[in-house]
Amino acid sequence: MAQDKCFRLATRAASRDGHPDATIRVYAQDIPAGAAVSYEPGFRGFRGFSGFRFSGFSGFTGFVIALAVGALAIPAVAQTSSGALAGAGTIPGLNPNSPVKVLPVRGSIYVLMGAGANITLSVGLDGVLTVDSGSAAMSDQVLAAIRGVQQWVEAKAAASAPPLFYGAETRNSIVEARRADLPPKPIRYIVDTSIAADHIGGNVALANSGKTFTGGNVAGQLSDVSQGAAILGHENLQNRMTNPPAGQPAFPTRALLTDTYYTDSMKLSSFFNGEGIVLMHQPAAFTDGDTIVYFRGSDVIAAGEVLRTTTYPVIDTAKGGTINGVIEGLNHIIDLSVPEFRSVGGTIVIPAYGRICDIADVAYYRDMTTILRDRIQDMVKKGMTLEQVKAAKPTADYDGRYGATTGSWTTAMFIEAVYKTVPRGGTK
Repeated sequence: MAQDKCFRLATRAASRDGHPDATIRVYAQDIPAGAAVSYEPGFRGFRGFSGFRFSGFSGFTGFVIALAVGALAIPAVAQTSSGALAGAGTIPGLNPNSPVKVLPVRGSIYVLMGAGANITLSVGLDGVLTVDSGSAAMSDQVLAAIRGVQQWVEAKAAASAPPLFYGAETRNSIVEARRADLPPKPIRYIVDTSIAADHIGGNVALANSGKTFTGGNVAGQLSDVSQGAAILGHENLQNRMTNPPAGQPAFPTRALLTDTYYTDSMKLSSFFNGEGIVLMHQPAAFTDGDTIVYFRGSDVIAAGEVLRTTTYPVIDTAKGGTINGVIEGLNHIIDLSVPEFRSVGGTIVIPAYGRICDIADVAYYRDMTTILRDRIQDMVKKGMTLEQVKAAKPTADYDGRYGATTGSWTTAMFIEAVYKTVPRGGTK
């Protein structure tokens, strides 16, 4: 009953305040008995809703009114049949039939699955940062999913922000009340973790849809000079993108990195969506230009091709990848991770393919990779040929979980890559 009354009052107030075409969404959840909403002329209520006075509610945790104007109107599917906000773990407004699925991870971090390699997103009031861009053929679906997540995040922030009844030098209630009229900020950063086409195929489309904001002696933003979103990655990755092997087409200019780093790591110059973000070079793992991304506030790591939960580790020996580099990368992720309790929970790790992991999952995958490395290295010490090693089936006890005889990465290909890159002479 309070929900219906509040809808009528919100419509009346919107019309009176010059927003007759505003879209009104009223969400009510666990409305306590005796709660009421009254209308009093001249009273400035919650979030600028003229004439609303609330009584019988504990704070604003159980009852939220969202006045969404124009582009920030909350999708109708955001409201459940009972009128309650959709529960945790769901993102309303996304196409349920899309091959691209979106999962909330933690805080401002989300993961897109089904567009090539997993794409990690940081979505918030500062804009969007993506880790990888997926396959080129899936760019339209990826952009649609990003827009859906942005709309949901922006609408939630506008609806749940506490009332501000004061003015200050950098923050005041007028600015907060008007923020809902602004469109979501664009894609601002794309971090490329490797050179694989299923990781960077969407660079052009995502960069073109984004913007780079700047300052100092350059005014405004750089979309008018075809900059688009900034693309970040390691210098080795840029070298390989700009110097493809003979017979392979060159990458489009807009797909290339705009900012590179050549040291062990690079930090974004300031917080993005409320947290520090660090890019870390993982040398000689999948390739010699791999990057893992650590979201320090959310405690989430985007592992790139250093970790998969669906196959044996992928190693591109032609581009500098090695088995020991993969193991070192997995150990690096474990060193960064902190379990919540007895190796369960805590730091979240997003692999290139497969499900979201914690430190225990990474440790299991590291142990499996180390065991298989040691087995094959022992066979190399005995002078066995590659064909003899394959015939010995050193991976047999793990093939049911990670093995494959067809596809882009088979068990035989993994064994060959390990055979080629294990150190000779007894050094691991």
